[in-house]
Amino acid sequence: MTVELITGYAGTPHIGSADIGAFQAGIVGPGDYALATGNQLKATMSNANTIAVQSGDAVLNGRHVHLTGTTTATVQSGTQGQKRNDKVVLRYTKNTTTGVETCSIVVLKGTPTTGAPTDPAHTTGSILDGVATHDMPLYRIPLDGITVGTLVPLFNVLRPMKDVWDSLTPTVLWEGTSGKTGTLPLAESITDFRELIIEGNDDDHYPRLFHTAAEAGSIVLSFVGMNFTNGLASGKATLVRISDTSMQIIGHRIHVMEGNTSDTQCLTITRILGAR
Repeated sequence: MTVELITGYAGTPHIGSADIGAFQAGIVGPGDYALATGNQLKATMSNANTIAVQSGDAVLNGRHVHLTGTTTATVQSGTQGQKRNDKVVLRYTKNTTTGVETCSIVVLKGTPTTGAPTDPAHTTGSILDGVATHDMPLYRIPLDGITVGTLVPLFNVLRPMKDVWDSLTPTVLWEGTSGKTGTLPLAESITDFRELIIEGNDDDHYPRLFHTAAEAGSIVLSFVGMNFTNGLASGKATLVRISDTSMQIIGHRIHVMEGNTSDTQCLTITRILGAR
């Protein structure tokens, strides 16, 4: 059959792991990912010969794997005077005779060397293409002699859709009508954001929009205005100082082409947003 309704009643069991795996790979991606659940597969060395991987979930080419608690695996001792990189993987295996699929944590031993060690090769190929074995790299274990170094994560944590939505939807940090000077308190610290978006109106009642990095410091919100009576352009600027939790309006400057300057308020801030 070339067309099959997966999520539909067929009269007999017809949905397999390949169906669900393909669906999940289409949503989260075809690669290997940890999910933001449990302890997100964080790991420690219980001792020089044991790695302990904590709870979490992973998706391997669409196949969902759940670690309910801490799982351990054995690491072979290092050799005095030599360095070695071992690699910890989450291994998917399919019995080609029975079709039974399993997953386990495996430590791949690297090659000892007196030079710069390299990672041992892991099994690649996609489960989506029907391979019987697939490895998701989790950690590199560097060994210098018999000393075990710091674990190096080799996987990405896939953030939930809520985080993606939050990153696309700016957060209102302040809203109102600013004066010529003054301090505008922000609802959240700017350290939680990547960018600040400043909305307002100029003294000719035209809307103005500014984007700046979410960093503490002084910035100039500058723009060009036009006097439609005499046709002269003017450069306008508002100086603000940003801290982690507030934005202070320092002053204004208007410079007309004729050479006249003024400190008249040229920008009224109406809203400050933070983008993650």
